[in-house]
Amino acid sequence: MGTFIQLVIDGLSTGSIYAALALAIVLVNQATGLINFAQGGMAVLSAYVAWALNGLGIPLLLAILAAVVISFFLGAVIERYLIRRFERGDPDTAVVVTIGLLTLITGFCAWIWTYNNRLFPSLFPLETIQIAGAVISVRSLGTFIVIVACMLLLQALFLGTKLGLALRAVAINPASAAFSGVNVGRNLMIGWGLAAVLGAVAGVLVAPQLTLTPGMMDSALVYALAACILGGLSSPIGVVVAAWLIGVLENLAAVYVPFIGHDLKIAVPFILIFVVLFLRPQGLFGRKAVVRV
Repeated sequence: MGTFIQLVIDGLSTGSIYAALALAIVLVNQATGLINFAQGGMAVLSAYVAWALNGLGIPLLLAILAAVVISFFLGAVIERYLIRRFERGDPDTAVVVTIGLLTLITGFCAWIWTYNNRLFPSLFPLETIQIAGAVISVRSLGTFIVIVACMLLLQALFLGTKLGLALRAVAINPASAAFSGVNVGRNLMIGWGLAAVLGAVAGVLVAPQLTLTPGMMDSALVYALAACILGGLSSPIGVVVAAWLIGVLENLAAVYVPFIGHDLKIAVPFILIFVVLFLRPQGLFGRKAVVRV
């Protein structure tokens, strides 16, 4: 029983990493209708900025807050001067642009900081505690709590604020939103800026566990996209639950399903996606799109 609880807790911890990135992807999608494949690269860049500021002698918390603020403006600038040129065109073109942006940011980080692994200090203590026979890392518990807080704030933003309503209106129908008095351009910039902030939070939470490298978020991005499909792009709570589900199930499958083991556990989320897309194409928590003709 102790092994089972330990696997579940470790899975929730790993899933929280995927969830942080998935929340940022959902935010951009809710604000612009796009899937931002550069989100992982933007998170890595933010983590490098925090690491560099901390290396200059700035306390870690202040360095992270500064990186978060810089990330907001970076996200807004990217939307204003790059993405906006492609947002109203062919969606496939915009997707290719975000993939190109991911490559560019990864190359930029490697050029400045090289591909060497950098140790990133943790915001949380490295101690462990024991609950029901399972060993829980305080750092993992802190990451879990931060992700839950981000999920609730994002859900409250979209469902309970004028800004969230405006972001959703712009994503669904920018022309109608503009006729209603919504400043479409400003809301698009805010949406990208807020997504970059979430990416920065994900980056600084993940970096102490994975060590900081330009490709640090590559595999996490794949799992985050899987969580978005599984949970539904219209539901922040859904993608977080899906990310936790992926983390827990791949851990359990690796130990309790002999033919999967640790080598094939990466296949678990994609099997889940195939099953969910077959039974419920909008995702477990997503809403079915209805088009009036």
